[in-house]
Amino acid sequence: MPWEATCPMDLKMKFVAGVNDSDVSFAARCREFRISRKTGYKWVARYEELGPRGLEDGSPGRHSCPHATPPLVADRICELRREQPTWGPLKLRGWLLDHGETWMPAASTIGDLLKARGLILPRRRRVRTPPCVEPLALGEQPNEVWCTDFKGHFALGDKTRCHPLTLTDHASRYLLKCEALAAPTEQAVRVHFERAFREFGLPDRIRSDNGAPFASRAPGGLSALSIWWIQIGIFPERIEPGQPQQNGRHERMHRTYRAEVVVQQDMAAQHREHDRFRHVYNDVRPHEALGQKPPASRYARSQRAMPSAPSSPEYPDSMKPRTLDDRGRLHFAGDKIRITPLLVGERVGLEPVDDDTWELFYGPAAIGELRLRDKKLHLVPLT
Repeated sequence: MPWEATCPMDLKMKFVAGVNDSDVSFAARCREFRISRKTGYKWVARYEELGPRGLEDGSPGRHSCPHATPPLVADRICELRREQPTWGPLKLRGWLLDHGETWMPAASTIGDLLKARGLILPRRRRVRTPPCVEPLALGEQPNEVWCTDFKGHFALGDKTRCHPLTLTDHASRYLLKCEALAAPTEQAVRVHFERAFREFGLPDRIRSDNGAPFASRAPGGLSALSIWWIQIGIFPERIEPGQPQQNGRHERMHRTYRAEVVVQQDMAAQHREHDRFRHVYNDVRPHEALGQKPPASRYARSQRAMPSAPSSPEYPDSMKPRTLDDRGRLHFAGDKIRITPLLVGERVGLEPVDDDTWELFYGPAAIGELRLRDKKLHLVPLT
């Protein structure tokens, strides 16, 4: 603690008393007492205002703020805010100055005033998709990584909207699917993934962004679609939010799509246009990264066939498997905690970290960290 904060009362009095009587400068007197000039001026001001009481330890000096907004001005600001609840501090301040008020506090002060009086509610915290902690695979061979996304939707000639679903093989750039969907729903998307799996076999991984239906706000970012992928033996991996370059090859294909695909009159015509584009892109158009060869020259079908039915994942002996109840809750260590309704009746795996901490998995996908504190389970999101 600095000396000036612990200086005895008698020394403070001696300093103040000698300020006007001493022949030395104020700075030299402060050095003599080992205090800063700021502290010296503060002691003198407090003594002149409050007498010896102003030098007592912990003395607050002034008990009122000379710069506080006058009550009548504060009331006028709050009255206008109630009349115009969508106006922010800047608009309120500008309007009042334009309509007769000669002085207004700063906009930041107005904001603090409105918060203090309950006229600005705290902004609702946005729930985001949890990050994917698994590193992105290199995808150097066909079918190690497939990439998927929606190309931005657009209006057709008949005013209906088209949501193009695209699916490529990362290594060969082969365009597996380019489908015109009326809506980007899980049900609509799943049909086309099923067709792709039956035609081309299964990839090891599918890379997507963090939007629906590929991901959700559930623990680990799981969605109904990604859960199905896991159940048939595919690992879902997601790029970081706001980092489209992590799916750069797929984004580059979208640039070509934008330049070459022609908007049609209706959905049937757009399907035919997509088939035309896919044929040209895969079989005709040379690709610089492939030595000016088309993607079809580098792609080969996966040897992993789609299973007849999805199945719950298995877990190694190092994990404790547990089945979630009919409300998506985990019963463990004498407590229960809600995980997600998406996994009702499914088995999850718990990998011990220490005596009171476990990593929680659904198949190969980490979905959080489970901690036991004061006999209560807590699910800690991935970071």
